[in-house]
Amino acid sequence: MAASGSYEGVLLGMGNPLLDISAVVDDAFLAKYDIKLNNAILAEEKHLPMYDELASKGNVEYIAGGATQNSIRVAQWMLQIPGATSYMGCIGKDKFGEEMKKNAQAAGVTAHYYEDEAAPTGTCAVCVVGGERSLIANLSAANCYKSEHLKRPENWALVEKAKYIYIAGFFLTVSPESIQLVAEHAAANNKVFLMNLSAPFICEFFRDAQEKVLPYVDFIFGNETEAKIFAKVRGWETENIEEIALKISQLPLASGKQKRIAVITQGADPVVVAEDGKVKTFPVILLPKEKLVDTNGAGFLSQLVQGKSIEDCVRAGCYAANVIIQRSGCTYPEKPDFN
Repeated sequence: MAASGSYEGVLLGMGNPLLDISAVVDDAFLAKYDIKLNNAILAEEKHLPMYDELASKGNVEYIAGGATQNSIRVAQWMLQIPGATSYMGCIGKDKFGEEMKKNAQAAGVTAHYYEDEAAPTGTCAVCVVGGERSLIANLSAANCYKSEHLKRPENWALVEKAKYIYIAGFFLTVSPESIQLVAEHAAANNKVFLMNLSAPFICEFFRDAQEKVLPYVDFIFGNETEAKIFAKVRGWETENIEEIALKISQLPLASGKQKRIAVITQGADPVVVAEDGKVKTFPVILLPKEKLVDTNGAGFLSQLVQGKSIEDCVRAGCYAANVIIQRSGCTYPEKPDFN
């Protein structure tokens, strides 16, 4: 189904498509694999046996995931305009890869996956304890994305068509070259380029790649933990989220860029938005702690592409997060009731 007129392919995401293997575990499981709650990391050797152990649990669920893919799926759901969103990333030629393709199609997202011949589709262990989560990503094929795929005419056409392009910081570990191509295209063509800080380890260990792309970023999303690490590695000597958001919004811009807006979530505390040298805070719709996970910019994107105000974007972000928080994995009811 084609999107109605101007919304066709309006929002493009690029990232690491991962199949989430989600299960409720206990503290002993966390200790065994040296996992901290409310964290996102890349799998090391010691984590590899964990995937099979999770898969053997009675309550295990498999859900198409990956931070950017989730955001695009949720934005597509919020928009309710078939074909409004598209996505690129790398999967393997296997059963999980087929699952991913089916899932994207069912969500109404136009997905152009690069299919790697050798590596299996990436997976992400989602360990849930008392409503809090820890994510351990085994990128596998997701790590094999190449800019050659992006440059193919049928794929670059998705970039040409998009007016908003969203990429999670996680993709910086995979294909900074692809990010740079898209970021420069957005700057040259007056399009909106959005990124997410994604995780403390990205801010800490992939600072150079992050630094290179930041001048092109119109909207930067993050949570309070990521923001503090971002500030710390730059020696800003403050843990005040409003100050940090302001400083991030005022970092240098590439030529052709007008301004940057920084959006920092703080769990149950207000969302901080820094724009034009000022900071605003927006309360979140409160949920009991055990229902809280970080909002992922998705609801925000769905309103932004429709030209709505920042206030509406933040409200939609909170709405989407609230709906998804109360369900397992990144799943959602048939239709949103946001207005």
